[in-house]
Amino acid sequence: MSYRIGVIAGVIAAVLGLPTLIGLVGGLERTGAGEVAVVRDGGPFDDNAIRQIIDPGSGITWAGMWSSVHAYPAQQRFYTITADPKRATALGVDVVTTPSGDGVNLGIEGTLYFTLNLDHESLRRFDDRYGTRTFRGQDDTARHAWEGDEGWAAFFGQAVRPVIDNAMRVQVGAHRCAELVASCALVQETGAKAELEAGDTVTNVAKVQNGVNATLARDLPAMLGGDFITGVRFNLVKVTLPAEVQKAVDRSLAAAALVSEARAKVAQAQAEAEADRARQEGYLKCPACADIDRLKSLPQGITVYAPGNADAVVVPSR
Repeated sequence: MSYRIGVIAGVIAAVLGLPTLIGLVGGLERTGAGEVAVVRDGGPFDDNAIRQIIDPGSGITWAGMWSSVHAYPAQQRFYTITADPKRATALGVDVVTTPSGDGVNLGIEGTLYFTLNLDHESLRRFDDRYGTRTFRGQDDTARHAWEGDEGWAAFFGQAVRPVIDNAMRVQVGAHRCAELVASCALVQETGAKAELEAGDTVTNVAKVQNGVNATLARDLPAMLGGDFITGVRFNLVKVTLPAEVQKAVDRSLAAAALVSEARAKVAQAQAEAEADRARQEGYLKCPACADIDRLKSLPQGITVYAPGNADAVVVPSR
């Protein structure tokens, strides 16, 4: 009987001890150099409050039994808005399309650089606000912001991207199409106007970029509810025309090239005619010059030349 009691006691101890052992082992956490972790209590007798922050590159740290660890990126991140699939980030091929001041929908491509604020108090507030809810990604799957790159991309796409779009809409809308893309003037203005504005587009694009950065610095903390993202810098790479407008520009450029080619041919013909007239006038004043030019124009190897002599014989040299 005592043997059976001992066995039963051992089984009970094993059943009770296994979860404890799992909890003890699972309570040890560490972070890599590129991540920071927010730890929330999660034991059967605990609440779900934040218990600690584990800084990047930590050693093995006791985080508590059955705690929930939310790991976020700690290094500088970048988000690329591009039509090039080779440069696209987790949100895929994407271009911000926004109207210019004169109503032309322009495509904006660029890269946003930023870093998550690693201040402990800021991280606590960020996790309370965004780490306890899910965000729907490009694959229509809902994830938390701390669930890998896909989760972070889903958070960024839903929470941050609208602020970027609005900043670009405000800044691009302050300029006419031709002020940002010189070739736009080919289908809107005269060629002289296009040439006048071509040199200003670089300056205007820089103004848009600086305006977007200033707007993001002001709007991101207000829209996100805190200074959660720092070091924000947007680099505007390209401004593109709608496909139909670009085709019209291409046709205009092709037509202009044909006109330039025709004008060049006319100018060449006029120059050749003028040269012929000048040459003839020279021969009238200097008949010997005409003979000299004739000699120069003879094929190589001619040894006899008798101008004015109908019986003259021209013998090639051997």
